[in-house]
Amino acid sequence: YAWDANEEYLFKAMVAFAMRRYSSKSTTQISNVLLCNMTDRVSFWFVVTDSSKNVTTVPGSEVEAAIRMNRNRINSAFLLNDKTLQFLKITSTLLPPVEPSTPVWLIVFGVVLCLIVAGIVFLVVAGIQQRKKKNKESTESENLEEKGEVTVTVENGIPCETLDLKAGHINGVFAADDERFTSL
Repeated sequence: YAWDANEEYLFKAMVAFAMRRYSSKSTTQISNVLLCNMTDRVSFWFVVTDSSKNVTTVPGSEVEAAIRMNRNRINSAFLLNDKTLQFLKITSTLLPPVEPSTPVWLIVFGVVLCLIVAGIVFLVVAGIQQRKKKNKESTESENLEEKGEVTVTVENGIPCETLDLKAGHINGVFAADDERFTSL
């Protein structure tokens, strides 16, 4: 909204109200609040004069205390907050930023450490399972050999019989049923 004479009057009235509530005197009038060095960006400084003497200004500490005490009321009158209506030398009523009880770097370190530990545990468990699987396969092949079972393997799409290593294998071509031929 535009800052005009009505807004100036409202600001002066709010400062006079704050001064009256702070000092419990009803002598502070709107005419006692003087605005100086007004700019287009609504930046100015103001003083509050003492109504009984009208020449002396009220000490800055009293004005600061009065505004600090009625800060919410002034912000509400202009529909602003502490970020948009700023009084220099008067600390805002905003809460300080919340700092976590543990530092951020410690949280990040903990997450990375947990991921590393989980990876190591995964690798160890996978290695143990792989060894068990190899041992199981080797014992199964040993059991088959002990039983004497003949397994059929397929090479190049052709089934082949494996040799029975215990009984041996006789080649039928060279085996002689009867001796038709004379020996040399």
